[in-house]
Amino acid sequence: QVQLVESGGGLVQAGDSLRLSCAASGRTSSFRFMGWFRQPPGKEREFVGAIYWSGEVTYYADSVKDRFTISRDEAKNTAYLQMNRLKPEDTAVYYCAAAWGLSRASNNYNYWGQGTQVTVSS
Repeated sequence: QVQLVESGGGLVQAGDSLRLSCAASGRTSSFRFMGWFRQPPGKEREFVGAIYWSGEVTYYADSVKDRFTISRDEAKNTAYLQMNRLKPEDTAVYYCAAAWGLSRASNNYNYWGQGTQVTVSS
């Protein structure tokens, strides 16, 4: 089993930055990719990006690739989502999730954090 705990959400203004953290514990050898997803109000969960845990290779959705950066500290078993130039449309509950293979589909991720709310005011 893998446990994921997110932190760092909050209320910010458009143009601000925010960094989310996702601390992993348990059998961290069970996954190779850590993904970030978000679910805006009234919409389906969507892929934000992912990182290859052992190599720092990253992948992003087109909507965020010039503003968001995913990184990880392998020693701390923690992934980060640095979000810059935030927009009101970035408002969502953000989730981290772990999977063995790279995927943009949420149903391919086996382990999920509890989610953290990010609200961007205009």
